[in-house]
Amino acid sequence: MAGRPVEFVFLGRGRIELFTGSTVEAATLVSRKVTMKITVWATLCLVVASAGLPVEGADPSSSVVGLPLIGAEAVEFLSTAKVVGEPESFDEVAITGPLRVTLSDGARTLRAVFKDEDTLYPEFRYGDGREVERAKDSYKHEIAAFELDTMLGLGLVPPCVERKIGSRKGSLCLWVERSMTEDRRREDGLDPPDPVQFKAQMREVRLFQQLIADLDYSNIRNLVIDTNFQVYKVDSSMAYYPDPELLPELNSAHVSRRFLRALETLDKKEMNERLNRWLLKVQRGDLWARRNRILKRADKLIAEYGEEEVLY
Repeated sequence: MAGRPVEFVFLGRGRIELFTGSTVEAATLVSRKVTMKITVWATLCLVVASAGLPVEGADPSSSVVGLPLIGAEAVEFLSTAKVVGEPESFDEVAITGPLRVTLSDGARTLRAVFKDEDTLYPEFRYGDGREVERAKDSYKHEIAAFELDTMLGLGLVPPCVERKIGSRKGSLCLWVERSMTEDRRREDGLDPPDPVQFKAQMREVRLFQQLIADLDYSNIRNLVIDTNFQVYKVDSSMAYYPDPELLPELNSAHVSRRFLRALETLDKKEMNERLNRWLLKVQRGDLWARRNRILKRADKLIAEYGEEEVLY
């Protein structure tokens, strides 16, 4: 990292206020009486990305940024680790009442999100005013999103399994450590150090939302950003609406090369086998139809504007 280190006083955990410009001249966090000094490399983006500053929901005992486990290791941990203490509410806005759960396998202690919502709404109004008939809000969609993401090799969705917590069965998804929601990032005016790369991630998330027919796409609280500005798609319980058509609002003139390759190599038989437990037959059929439409639309854009203009 280039630049000159500066020193500022940090008072416990709280909301961050930073001077703008090429250097951070000072910053103050206030909520507790504990005072400590930390040295950072001074640009706003590098401070947020590299200094490990506290963010919403951060575990003060953990130095992990993003996902502490991935792949089969994460699935095994979520499936078998012991629940420590009582699950706690953490999101007063979410209608599904998610709970934060602490898990331990004896060697490590990690956090996860539990949700057991499984409701079919005759009519549902989203935050942006759209009204949809027969919208299903289900924890099973969370697991289906992770399974599909795994098949595509994208790494956008945190590991998620079905598990019983107490007497309730639902989805248990790994917590993204040292992260904040996209609406909080915008509210706080935190700009990524690499805007081009960040925009590419966001476009890929939108493509994934298009693929899974995520009708809650306008809720940017379902996008989580860690302090390295890695983007994750969380809370897909309102996805997989039974409709083979693409959502016009999620169409883009630019398409990720790796996303297209992943769609092209997606095996229909494997997809059906892995998602059969979580999605109805009509949902799986419409998912495959949207996959085909995304590929067809990309081919049309490339034919009209050329690969260099469309693909990234």
